[in-house]
Amino acid sequence: MKVLVTGGAGFIGSHFVDALIAQGYEVAIIDDLSTGKRQNLNLAARFYHLDIGDPALAGVFESERPDVVAHYAARASVRLSVEEPGRDAEVNILGSLNLIEGCRRFGVKKIVYISSGGAVYGEPLHLPCAEAHPINPICPYGVSKHAFEHYLYLYRQVYGLNYTVLRYANIYGPRQDPCGEAGVVAIFTIQMLEGRPVTINGSGEQQRDFVYVDDAVRCNLAALERGDGQTYNVGCGQGATVNQIFARLKALTGYEGEPHFGPPRPGETFIIYLDATKARRELGWEPRVGLEKGLSRTVDYFRSRGGQ
Repeated sequence: MKVLVTGGAGFIGSHFVDALIAQGYEVAIIDDLSTGKRQNLNLAARFYHLDIGDPALAGVFESERPDVVAHYAARASVRLSVEEPGRDAEVNILGSLNLIEGCRRFGVKKIVYISSGGAVYGEPLHLPCAEAHPINPICPYGVSKHAFEHYLYLYRQVYGLNYTVLRYANIYGPRQDPCGEAGVVAIFTIQMLEGRPVTINGSGEQQRDFVYVDDAVRCNLAALERGDGQTYNVGCGQGATVNQIFARLKALTGYEGEPHFGPPRPGETFIIYLDATKARRELGWEPRVGLEKGLSRTVDYFRSRGGQ
């Protein structure tokens, strides 16, 4: 089977590429390197330096003829989506439409789409959020990620293009960008290892569902051949506060400082964690790496690299 991975030089996408190649899949990567990094690229995969919105994308499909597309590429910053909702829609909706048209034209059998369980539901009416929870995003990023889910349904009904949607919680681990807008674990870890001030946006009592990257990749592998036409939450089912993350990382890094508190960021959900019962039942997936072990592995990774 040949898999085309968009965003395959990014944090999660590159881990998925590595897993695919280790299992004998043939892999091609599309990434514009706006946030992905060349050092994340697996040399056993063919690489196309390209934006998913570029018309030249059709040439990649014509050349590669993938069986499955795993779609990670996105503008993933809540803050930037609030500041530039048009640009967010341009990449996450129009770029994804360019991609799905390539899938339709060149006989792709399935798309595995990485959506956002942390953003599409908005402020939860109940916790943990199952897939049937109302969709009421409070940021343009959540709107754009959910919008493409509807296109996937449409293309399956009209053209027979199969799909599985994975709504991620907060994924963390090695290769996460400590210089980006998101990724509190990586950001805090680097700041602590370098002895720099750490700022928590808001009170720090906001809760997130943290999933270690290896667990997310296992779910993605399961979705290649299962879960057709379905949507799954990928989460641990419980929240940890940002203050708790700070305290655990402080202990793991030996950091001696205390956090500074800044204003909350607009568009961010205060508390969110996900019910992944459906993924457990239908994909045979559940998280295996607990938060303490995952944080320890992440700190060890960044420490071994002397930072980034």
